[in-house]
Amino acid sequence: MRRRSLLCHVSAGLLAAPALLPSGRARAAEPVDVELVLAVDVSRSMDSEEQEIQFQGYARAFRDARLIDGIAHGAIGAIAVCFFTWSDWNVQELLVPWRRIDGPASAEDFARAIEAAPRRTHLYTSISAAIDYASGLFGQGYEGTRQVVDISGDGVNNSGRPLDLARAEALRKGIVLNGLAVLDHTPPSPQFAALQPPLDEYYRDQVIGGPGAFLMVAEGFQAFEGAVRRKIIREIAARPAPAPLVERATA
Repeated sequence: MRRRSLLCHVSAGLLAAPALLPSGRARAAEPVDVELVLAVDVSRSMDSEEQEIQFQGYARAFRDARLIDGIAHGAIGAIAVCFFTWSDWNVQELLVPWRRIDGPASAEDFARAIEAAPRRTHLYTSISAAIDYASGLFGQGYEGTRQVVDISGDGVNNSGRPLDLARAEALRKGIVLNGLAVLDHTPPSPQFAALQPPLDEYYRDQVIGGPGAFLMVAEGFQAFEGAVRRKIIREIAARPAPAPLVERATA
Protein backbone atom coordinates (compact mmCIF):
# COMPACT_ATOMS: atom_id res chain seq x y z
CA MET A 1 0.00 0.00 0.00
CA ARG A 2 2.81 2.33 0.88
CA ARG A 3 4.63 1.43 -2.36
CA ARG A 4 1.54 2.14 -4.46
CA SER A 5 1.04 5.47 -2.69
CA LEU A 6 4.65 6.42 -3.38
CA LEU A 7 4.36 5.56 -7.11
CA CYS A 8 1.18 7.60 -7.44
CA HIS A 9 2.86 10.52 -5.72
CA VAL A 10 5.88 10.39 -8.05
CA SER A 11 3.70 10.10 -11.18
CA ALA A 12 1.61 13.06 -10.13
CA GLY A 13 4.73 15.07 -9.50
CA LEU A 14 6.10 14.37 -12.99
CA LEU A 15 2.84 15.41 -14.61
CA ALA A 16 2.78 18.61 -12.59
CA ALA A 17 6.37 19.58 -13.47
CA PRO A 18 6.48 20.91 -17.07
CA ALA A 19 9.89 22.37 -16.36
CA LEU A 20 11.27 18.85 -16.62
CA LEU A 21 10.11 18.66 -20.27
CA PRO A 22 11.99 20.24 -23.17
CA SER A 23 10.97 23.90 -23.29
CA GLY A 24 12.88 25.14 -26.37
CA ARG A 25 11.03 23.33 -29.12
CA ALA A 26 11.38 25.16 -32.44
CA ARG A 27 8.21 26.45 -34.00
CA ALA A 28 7.45 24.66 -37.25
CA ALA A 29 8.29 26.73 -40.32
CA GLU A 30 5.28 28.04 -42.19
CA PRO A 31 5.12 26.77 -45.78
CA VAL A 32 5.06 29.33 -48.61
CA ASP A 33 5.61 29.14 -52.34
CA VAL A 34 8.67 31.41 -52.34
CA GLU A 35 10.92 33.09 -49.78
CA LEU A 36 11.86 36.35 -51.52
CA VAL A 37 14.49 38.80 -50.27
CA LEU A 38 14.39 42.28 -51.84
CA ALA A 39 17.86 43.87 -51.65
CA VAL A 40 17.99 47.55 -52.64
CA ASP A 41 21.11 49.59 -53.40
CA VAL A 42 21.43 52.88 -51.46
CA SER A 43 25.05 53.71 -52.28
CA ARG A 44 26.11 57.28 -53.11
CA SER A 45 25.45 56.75 -56.82
CA MET A 46 21.74 56.84 -55.91
CA ASP A 47 20.57 60.40 -55.28
CA SER A 48 17.48 61.09 -53.17
CA GLU A 49 15.17 61.15 -56.19
CA GLU A 50 16.50 57.83 -57.50
CA GLN A 51 16.21 56.24 -54.08
CA GLU A 52 12.60 57.39 -53.84
CA ILE A 53 11.89 55.91 -57.29
CA GLN A 54 13.17 52.55 -56.02
CA PHE A 55 11.11 52.56 -52.82
CA GLN A 56 7.95 53.66 -54.60
CA GLY A 57 8.55 51.13 -57.38
CA TYR A 58 8.61 48.25 -54.92
CA ALA A 59 5.61 49.59 -52.99
CA ARG A 60 3.51 49.99 -56.13
CA ALA A 61 4.49 46.54 -57.36
CA PHE A 62 2.78 45.00 -54.32
CA ARG A 63 -0.38 46.94 -55.10
CA ASP A 64 -0.52 45.58 -58.63
CA ALA A 65 -3.43 43.20 -59.23
CA ARG A 66 -1.30 41.06 -61.55
CA LEU A 67 1.27 40.45 -58.82
CA ILE A 68 -1.41 39.59 -56.26
CA ASP A 69 -3.05 37.26 -58.77
CA GLY A 70 0.31 35.57 -59.36
CA ILE A 71 0.67 34.90 -55.64
CA ALA A 72 -2.87 33.47 -55.46
CA HIS A 73 -2.11 31.00 -58.25
CA GLY A 74 0.81 29.40 -56.42
CA ALA A 75 0.45 25.92 -54.97
CA ILE A 76 0.12 27.39 -51.47
CA GLY A 77 -1.15 30.82 -52.47
CA ALA A 78 1.30 32.73 -50.28
CA ILE A 79 4.86 34.02 -50.35
CA ALA A 80 7.18 35.34 -47.65
CA VAL A 81 9.07 38.54 -48.43
CA CYS A 82 11.41 40.97 -46.69
CA PHE A 83 13.06 44.23 -47.78
CA PHE A 84 16.53 45.54 -46.92
CA THR A 85 18.89 48.22 -48.17
CA TRP A 86 22.62 47.79 -48.70
CA SER A 87 25.72 49.80 -49.53
CA ASP A 88 29.17 49.44 -47.91
CA TRP A 89 30.50 46.04 -46.86
CA ASN A 90 29.20 46.64 -43.32
CA VAL A 91 25.98 48.51 -44.15
CA GLN A 92 22.81 46.46 -44.54
CA GLU A 93 19.55 47.59 -42.96
CA LEU A 94 16.50 45.33 -42.70
CA LEU A 95 13.70 47.86 -43.15
CA VAL A 96 10.76 45.46 -43.52
CA PRO A 97 11.23 42.06 -41.80
CA TRP A 98 9.70 38.86 -43.13
CA ARG A 99 5.99 39.03 -43.88
CA ARG A 100 3.53 36.56 -45.35
CA ILE A 101 1.73 37.91 -48.41
CA ASP A 102 -1.42 35.99 -49.27
CA GLY A 103 -3.82 38.58 -50.67
CA PRO A 104 -4.55 42.27 -51.24
CA ALA A 105 -4.64 43.22 -47.54
CA SER A 106 -1.25 41.76 -46.61
CA ALA A 107 0.25 43.08 -49.87
CA GLU A 108 -1.03 46.57 -49.04
CA ASP A 109 0.45 46.35 -45.53
CA PHE A 110 3.82 45.43 -47.05
CA ALA A 111 3.63 48.31 -49.53
CA ARG A 112 2.86 50.76 -46.73
CA ALA A 113 5.76 49.45 -44.66
CA ILE A 114 8.13 50.15 -47.56
CA GLU A 115 6.73 53.66 -48.00
CA ALA A 116 7.15 54.37 -44.28
CA ALA A 117 10.74 53.06 -44.12
CA PRO A 118 13.56 55.59 -43.62
CA ARG A 119 15.67 56.72 -46.56
CA ARG A 120 19.41 56.75 -45.91
CA THR A 121 22.33 57.02 -48.32
CA HIS A 122 25.79 55.54 -47.77
CA LEU A 123 29.01 55.38 -49.77
CA TYR A 124 30.20 52.25 -51.49
CA THR A 125 28.67 49.34 -53.39
CA SER A 126 29.17 45.91 -51.85
CA ILE A 127 27.09 43.42 -53.78
CA SER A 128 29.09 40.63 -52.14
CA ALA A 129 28.11 41.75 -48.63
CA ALA A 130 24.50 42.17 -49.75
CA ILE A 131 24.46 38.56 -50.96
CA ASP A 132 26.05 37.35 -47.71
CA TYR A 133 23.51 39.26 -45.63
CA ALA A 134 20.57 38.09 -47.73
CA SER A 135 21.70 34.47 -47.47
CA GLY A 136 21.50 34.69 -43.70
CA LEU A 137 17.89 35.90 -43.74
CA PHE A 138 16.37 32.63 -44.91
CA GLY A 139 14.86 30.04 -42.60
CA GLN A 140 13.31 32.57 -40.20
CA GLY A 141 9.85 31.15 -39.71
CA TYR A 142 9.08 30.27 -43.33
CA GLU A 143 9.89 27.38 -45.63
CA GLY A 144 9.58 28.10 -49.33
CA THR A 145 9.89 25.73 -52.25
CA ARG A 146 12.38 28.30 -53.55
CA GLN A 147 14.67 30.83 -51.90
CA VAL A 148 15.27 33.88 -54.08
CA VAL A 149 17.34 37.04 -53.65
CA ASP A 150 16.33 40.03 -55.79
CA ILE A 151 19.31 42.42 -56.03
CA SER A 152 18.74 45.85 -57.55
CA GLY A 153 21.55 48.30 -58.15
CA ASP A 154 23.30 50.68 -60.53
CA GLY A 155 26.96 49.89 -59.94
CA VAL A 156 29.61 47.20 -59.67
CA ASN A 157 31.07 45.64 -56.53
CA ASN A 158 33.69 47.99 -55.04
CA SER A 159 33.65 47.08 -51.34
CA GLY A 160 33.87 43.91 -49.28
CA ARG A 161 35.10 40.48 -50.24
CA PRO A 162 35.30 39.28 -53.86
CA LEU A 163 31.88 38.96 -55.43
CA ASP A 164 32.57 35.53 -56.92
CA LEU A 165 33.14 34.05 -53.45
CA ALA A 166 29.86 35.37 -52.03
CA ARG A 167 27.97 34.32 -55.15
CA ALA A 168 29.41 30.79 -55.11
CA GLU A 169 28.59 30.33 -51.42
CA ALA A 170 24.97 31.39 -51.94
CA LEU A 171 24.58 29.08 -54.93
CA ARG A 172 25.92 26.14 -52.90
CA LYS A 173 23.06 26.74 -50.46
CA GLY A 174 20.54 26.45 -53.27
CA ILE A 175 19.69 30.17 -53.28
CA VAL A 176 18.66 31.75 -56.58
CA LEU A 177 20.21 35.16 -57.31
CA ASN A 178 18.27 37.44 -59.65
CA GLY A 179 19.34 40.91 -60.66
CA LEU A 180 17.74 44.23 -61.51
CA ALA A 181 20.37 46.42 -63.12
CA VAL A 182 19.45 50.09 -63.43
CA LEU A 183 21.27 51.70 -66.33
CA ASP A 184 22.33 55.32 -65.98
CA HIS A 185 22.68 56.64 -69.51
CA THR A 186 25.16 59.33 -68.49
CA PRO A 187 28.34 58.36 -70.36
CA PRO A 188 31.03 57.13 -67.93
CA SER A 189 34.52 58.57 -68.02
CA PRO A 190 36.80 56.88 -70.58
CA GLN A 191 39.02 55.58 -67.76
CA PHE A 192 36.08 53.93 -65.97
CA ALA A 193 34.60 52.56 -69.18
CA ALA A 194 37.92 50.88 -69.97
CA LEU A 195 38.04 49.20 -66.55
CA GLN A 196 34.49 47.86 -66.25
CA PRO A 197 32.11 46.04 -68.60
CA PRO A 198 28.61 47.49 -69.17
CA LEU A 199 26.49 47.07 -66.04
CA ASP A 200 23.96 44.73 -67.66
CA GLU A 201 26.75 42.41 -68.80
CA TYR A 202 28.35 42.59 -65.35
CA TYR A 203 25.12 41.57 -63.58
CA ARG A 204 24.44 38.85 -66.15
CA ASP A 205 27.91 37.30 -65.90
CA GLN A 206 28.93 37.93 -62.29
CA VAL A 207 25.83 38.46 -60.13
CA ILE A 208 22.87 36.27 -61.13
CA GLY A 209 22.91 32.50 -60.76
CA GLY A 210 20.98 29.39 -59.78
CA PRO A 211 18.08 27.46 -61.36
CA GLY A 212 15.92 29.79 -63.45
CA ALA A 213 17.95 32.90 -62.54
CA PHE A 214 17.46 35.95 -64.74
CA LEU A 215 18.33 39.62 -65.08
CA MET A 216 15.88 42.47 -65.51
CA VAL A 217 17.40 45.63 -66.98
CA ALA A 218 15.76 49.00 -66.34
CA GLU A 219 16.71 51.39 -69.12
CA GLY A 220 17.04 54.37 -66.78
CA PHE A 221 15.31 55.09 -63.47
CA GLN A 222 12.06 56.07 -65.14
CA ALA A 223 11.74 52.43 -66.24
CA PHE A 224 12.34 51.09 -62.73
CA GLU A 225 8.72 50.76 -61.62
CA GLY A 226 7.71 48.65 -64.61
CA ALA A 227 10.91 46.61 -64.36
CA VAL A 228 10.48 45.70 -60.70
CA ARG A 229 6.83 44.74 -61.16
CA ARG A 230 7.61 42.45 -64.10
CA LYS A 231 10.55 40.99 -62.23
CA ILE A 232 8.65 40.05 -59.07
CA ILE A 233 5.73 38.62 -61.05
CA ARG A 234 8.18 36.38 -62.86
CA GLU A 235 9.92 35.39 -59.62
CA ILE A 236 6.75 34.27 -57.86
CA ALA A 237 5.20 32.46 -60.82
CA ALA A 238 4.45 28.81 -60.02
CA ARG A 239 5.08 27.83 -63.65
CA PRO A 240 7.05 30.62 -65.28
CA ALA A 241 6.53 30.99 -69.00
CA PRO A 242 9.64 30.57 -71.15
CA ALA A 243 11.51 33.85 -70.93
CA PRO A 244 14.96 35.17 -71.83
CA LEU A 245 17.90 35.24 -69.47
CA VAL A 246 17.92 39.04 -69.79
CA GLU A 247 14.74 41.13 -70.03
CA ARG A 248 14.65 44.88 -70.64
CA ALA A 249 12.16 47.47 -69.48
CA THR A 250 11.85 50.96 -70.93
CA ALA A 251 9.97 53.97 -69.61
